[in-house]
Amino acid sequence: MSEFFTDELSWKDTNLALFGSDEDKRVKKDAAMTEEAWIPVTQVREPQLFVWRIEKFRVTPINPNDYGQFFNGDSYIVLNVYERNNKLNYDVHFWIGRSSTQDEYGTAAYKTVELDTLLDGICVQHREVEGYESNLFKSYFPNLRILNGGIESGFRHVTPNQYQPRLLHFRLQDKKLVVMQEVDLSANSLKSDDVFILDLGSSAYQWNGRNSNKEERYAAAKFISELQHERLGKCKGHVLDEDNVEDNDIFLRVLPNVPIKRSLAYLDRTKCVYRLSDNSGDLKFELIATNSAPKKLLHKDDVYFIDTGSQLFIYIGQDCSMVEKQNALSYAHRYLQQTTHPFVPVTVLRDGQHSQELEEVWDPDRSKCYLDD
Repeated sequence: MSEFFTDELSWKDTNLALFGSDEDKRVKKDAAMTEEAWIPVTQVREPQLFVWRIEKFRVTPINPNDYGQFFNGDSYIVLNVYERNNKLNYDVHFWIGRSSTQDEYGTAAYKTVELDTLLDGICVQHREVEGYESNLFKSYFPNLRILNGGIESGFRHVTPNQYQPRLLHFRLQDKKLVVMQEVDLSANSLKSDDVFILDLGSSAYQWNGRNSNKEERYAAAKFISELQHERLGKCKGHVLDEDNVEDNDIFLRVLPNVPIKRSLAYLDRTKCVYRLSDNSGDLKFELIATNSAPKKLLHKDDVYFIDTGSQLFIYIGQDCSMVEKQNALSYAHRYLQQTTHPFVPVTVLRDGQHSQELEEVWDPDRSKCYLDD
């Protein structure tokens, strides 16, 4: 398991300052100009989605046919280019797999900053962690698939006869997106509300929970069809309904009855706002609002952290000091470590940048999320 998911959460400040001196920006931009992976980005003239995987410190583009499929042993960068008010806007995310190494997610984070520097700092930056993805991130893909393995673990496509059994969980999120995630190979992983596929290589069993919905069943059936195509027809599909599965059915005989790891849950969704300021001469991090997020508390000369319990927004005031800017991410990381939700998405916005998600967080007396309006 990655060091990121240990109790200490060792996502260190490995040169990940989001803002630096003019000289630092120049060095980063010079480096970005030599990064081959960024060349297509500089040529974009219309909305487009890009996905890259970190492979041995290199940024490697993913085939568009594989967009939405992630391996938990890897880290990725996702760039969404969209049009708003007749201008191209950019959201860049780095995604950390549960078993990704510190080198991989450190490279992904650094390269995310480098890409933003190449684009003259106009990107809204996001940190995403497997299993805790933001709604914005999930909106890019018709289906989100998270599988075990990765480039360092030697993942390769194998023939059905060499296949290691795996159990895939299909669940509908936010009433519109079906997420597929590989789970522990155990009968205890099964839930009546969802759909599961037991993939044995030469055969695949779709298990429909009694309370599962049509979207989950359709997504699972489509996935089996893709497996059959990928394996040149050498994969036989089976569909089972929970109430009709016999105890001696191969589906249950293959699944061991072993304990499973339970995922973390969000225990505290209290909305609150913190301020990071050095106006007193010392850098201070303090709570300024709880159970609310009034925009009127924000000022241009400080950094603010808006925590919803399911997402953390870092808002960088236009006139805040370099010390405040450079310490924003490390303070956010240390703060999250002390909460019940350390892996929630983190979004960084500068003055004037747009975030529909943040607009929905502000108390209702404010309708826009700009500090300069």
